[in-house]
Amino acid sequence: MTTEIAFDRAATRNDTLNTLLMQLMNEYSVSDSEGPLADAVERFLDDLPHLTVHRHGDTVVASTDFGKPKRVLLAGHIDTVPVIDNFPPKWLEPGDPLIRAEITGNNAGERVLWGRGATDMKPSDAVMLYLAATLDDASRTNYDLTYVFYDHEEVEASKNGLRKVVETHPDWVKGDFAIIGEPTSCGIEGGCNGTIRFDVVCHGVAAHSARAWMGENAIHKAAEVLNRLNAYEPQTITVEGLDYREGLNATLISGGKGTNVIPDECRVHVNYRFAPDKTLAEAKALMIGADAGAELGNGEHTATGGVFEGFGIEMKDESPAARPGMDTPLAQSLAALVKERTGRDPQAKMGWTDVARFSQLGVPAVNLGAGDALLAHKADEQIPESQLTDLADILVEWLSR
Repeated sequence: MTTEIAFDRAATRNDTLNTLLMQLMNEYSVSDSEGPLADAVERFLDDLPHLTVHRHGDTVVASTDFGKPKRVLLAGHIDTVPVIDNFPPKWLEPGDPLIRAEITGNNAGERVLWGRGATDMKPSDAVMLYLAATLDDASRTNYDLTYVFYDHEEVEASKNGLRKVVETHPDWVKGDFAIIGEPTSCGIEGGCNGTIRFDVVCHGVAAHSARAWMGENAIHKAAEVLNRLNAYEPQTITVEGLDYREGLNATLISGGKGTNVIPDECRVHVNYRFAPDKTLAEAKALMIGADAGAELGNGEHTATGGVFEGFGIEMKDESPAARPGMDTPLAQSLAALVKERTGRDPQAKMGWTDVARFSQLGVPAVNLGAGDALLAHKADEQIPESQLTDLADILVEWLSR
């Protein structure tokens, strides 16, 4: 069945947002399956005469041309992580045992939408579709607006739809400020940590375990890798007034080919999350040395310095950090409104988000979205319906100032 996105323009803002969100939620869009939802989003935006719509793969970009002096970008991914018995979605009435205790405590008496994508991040997508439809002439906003609905955020960076648009059509995403609708419970989270992932490779010599002296045990050599990880002391680094906590952790380990074979290789997969005071190159140098030569797709190289000096390194993924940009007038005015509405001061974003892609373009960007980030990817992902209206109210007021 073809999904259609529509709403009754005579309905209240709350009812309209709920309708849009349920339509998005009802479309299965696990990464690699975003096509039908991208089609529906494109059709919805194409029907709005004040927007110019472009598409690249399953990423849809729509822009106004009101002649305003500044442009704000609003971006959200349309894919979700895999389903865990949480699709299709459903509304939970107050008192339903599926409603989490913390939501009942903070939003007593409210309906709650449950299901895959209810937090990360179809609610923010619904708000952006609402803005795209209702901020439809120059009198309703003080900014030109660009909306980006992109695919493949939840998987490896090479598939990311926003990355592909930034690389192939950077003119589509030019602007003065960007908001990524990642779940933040309607607070601002500035910038983001960067991330690199790599295998630390230990080599040995295979032998029969009954004659272990004839070989070298690669798994035993990995003890030194773990010792170095245990010795690492994570730092908290303040950037533009926000505190970013770094982390260095083994997340996978593999080795051995048989229960009676001395292993000739062991790999420890390591993830380094680094603060936005560092470039990607500086972060890699701290781990493997500045001249190790290890890049994505070029195989194993020996670390020439850093934490893992002397070990083999094979890069698996890398994404730069993003400075928070909270010193810009647009960020400060948005932060002041969010503080007024929610009482929340800006916080640092610890995980990586696509604000980093806008930062690379020289566009200051923040994370601001509906839903609790702590519920993202959980089997009982859910959101109280008032958060949709809260986010829409904040953005409508700010964009009209």
